[in-house]
Formats: sequence, structure tokens, C-alpha cells
Amino acid sequence: MDNVSITVIRRLPKYYRYLEELIEKGITRISSQELSNITGFTASQIRQDLNNFGGFGQQGYGYNVEDLYRELGKILGLDHRFNSVIVGAGNLGQAIADYKGFEDAGFKVVSIFDRNPKVIGLQIRDIEIRDVELMADYIKENNVEIGIITVPKESAQEVADAYVKAGIKGIWNFAPTDINVPEEIVVEDVRLNESLFILSYFLKNKV
Repeated sequence: MDNVSITVIRRLPKYYRYLEELIEKGITRISSQELSNITGFTASQIRQDLNNFGGFGQQGYGYNVEDLYRELGKILGLDHRFNSVIVGAGNLGQAIADYKGFEDAGFKVVSIFDRNPKVIGLQIRDIEIRDVELMADYIKENNVEIGIITVPKESAQEVADAYVKAGIKGIWNFAPTDINVPEEIVVEDVRLNESLFILSYFLKNKV
């Protein structure tokens, strides 16, 4: 699967989300054309995407919705539980910690870290905000694999370096800046402002 393009990988969560909705509606099977009508991708593209991982469909039958949903979950790693921590207990960090949907999907935020003494000791749901000086030991002792960055861009690289040193395997970076990490560390950047700029572009060009 190493040769699967990132473009295909980025479509998988959308398939997964729509399949979940189909299950909730009691739909047990679906054709690639019907899935195309829902997702906006062509039926041919859907078949090509899924064939990268084995196909899963049957000619004349289509896809078993629950089976495909389960297999895509495995491909996306959602059958694995990931312990995560957040550095940055501001509004964004607290909002992420407070969102139960991440935990339901297997991504459990086990602690938040900050250097502001005014927030240290507080809890978001049952998640304690701890002094960032305790982070490295906490990560090693609690099998934490994902580090989330919600600090200002000036501090993002410092946090990334601390994560790498502590043994983090993946970083979810919300800071509006690029971070430099070793090649083996997986980084997913979330650019909220860039997404808004794209929305602005399309709105402007509809006028």
C-alpha cells in the first residue's frame, strides 16, 4: 500500500463517513454508481480507489456497506486506539479536547500541556491540564503516539522538537507554520486560515 497516492488516501475518510450514514439508514448494499451519486466522485474513480486495497465489491451486487465500512476503518487505522496529547490549552486546544467524537473514533486525548500557571490543574471533561515541563515523562509513561500542536506559530517548532525527543510518532499541527521533523515522523498540517482563504476565493469568483 506504500504506492497508494495521497490523493486516494484523502478520499477514504469521505467514503467512510458516507458509509456510516448509510448504515444508520439501514442500507445494506450499494453500487459504485450509487456511491458516486452520494460522494460526488465518479463510479470509475471509486472502483479504482478501492481496488488499491483489494476492491471489496462483487460484480452485479456492488458493495456490502457494513463490510466496506469495517475494511475502510481498518485501512485508516481506526481499529487501533491512539493516545494523544495536546500542547496549548487555549481555545482551540480546549475545543479539541472537549470534542468526544475523536475519542469515539479511537483517538483519545489523555492530557493537555501548557506553561500558563492560570490553567494548569484545570480539567476539560476529565482531561487534566498539566505543566508542559512534565510532558516528556508523561508521553513515555502513557504510550502516547500522537502529539497535537495548538500553540502560536512562534512556539510550534519548539513543541515539535519536544514531541520528537519524547518519542511521538505522529504530529497533528494546527499552528499556521511549517515544522521540521525527522522523516519517520508523520505530520498532518491543519491550516484553518488557508481553508478560509480558499472559501473566500470561491465566494469572490461567484460574484
